[in-house]
Amino acid sequence: MLMKKPFVIALISLLATAQAQDADSILTKVEATQKAARDVSFRLSGTVLVQAQQPQNIDMMVQSVPDSNVTRLVFNAPDVLADNIVVLDGKEVRQYLYLTNQVTVTTLGKPSQNKGPDLSGLDVSQFNASALKNRYDLKLLGSSGASGNRVYQLQATPKTGSSKTLVWVSEKAWQPTRFQILNNAGKVQADLNVSNYKLNSGLSAAKLRSLPKDAEVVRQ
Repeated sequence: MLMKKPFVIALISLLATAQAQDADSILTKVEATQKAARDVSFRLSGTVLVQAQQPQNIDMMVQSVPDSNVTRLVFNAPDVLADNIVVLDGKEVRQYLYLTNQVTVTTLGKPSQNKGPDLSGLDVSQFNASALKNRYDLKLLGSSGASGNRVYQLQATPKTGSSKTLVWVSEKAWQPTRFQILNNAGKVQADLNVSNYKLNSGLSAAKLRSLPKDAEVVRQ
């Protein structure tokens, strides 16, 4: 959009500021909802582009106890990862590999050497608006649906890069419903949907940490 008049440019600047404030407001409401949660669980499913190959289906259950900083991922797809379990607790990543009946333990910050997914940098235990605003430039792209049932689309651009993440947030429960990750060229790297979202269903940190007792433990 081309603007020449100073007062029009000023108006656009004001609109951009208002848009940013709307994005902040949405993030704050999502964060407030999750802060009130003793435990969170949801299904994450969709497609992921792995090493520039064809998109691969992925399906997992995510369970978290935020106060204990424990998150558990149970994979249903792809087939090669089916029944694998990943537990993150803020200090280490424990990955249970079903085919070998092994648990590999990796300290956060160290590269994983096993054949499972590298999830050492994943943090789905909390939606921290302040941390997001420090790391990303956030913008509200638009919304759809009627009042009370709107879905907002946000864009997050890293302050140190040009890749983008699109996030859809439902105002019905102030929860993310979809994530789309784009590379620097704008190509979709991951398109994931959130479903079966539950709060305070009685999960415990001990239950989330549990892995098969007969599995061999391998420390990296």
